[in-house]
Amino acid sequence: MTKPIPDKAEIALEYPDKLYIGTFDRTARFDAHVDETGISLSLHRSGADDVRKTVRMHFHYALFAEILHDLAKTVSSVPPADAAHRDELRDGARALYRALDPRHNDKEDIARMTPEEEVSLLHVME
Repeated sequence: MTKPIPDKAEIALEYPDKLYIGTFDRTARFDAHVDETGISLSLHRSGADDVRKTVRMHFHYALFAEILHDLAKTVSSVPPADAAHRDELRDGARALYRALDPRHNDKEDIARMTPEEEVSLLHVME
């Protein structure tokens, strides 16, 4: 199920002889979920042929875990005065942590997530 992007995403794909750059703003949609082998993320921008685009990424669990570790090491670059972004990141990480806890990892618990927790979890998976 796709949801509106709450902020903005920028994508750059570099090849030796080509560079593709795309942005996805609040008019775009995203989908993030886990599957048997890892984390899937899709960004969708609809519209005419010249603006329509889709980016799909899949990270195996070990790579995604390493990405989370690296993010934790560099989070100090977010200024303490930027409380809003720190809160969003913390809420998303908390939602992911709770969802991964086997004591809470059942359909009933996931169904009790607030819309804010769902959005936070999806932000973490971006």
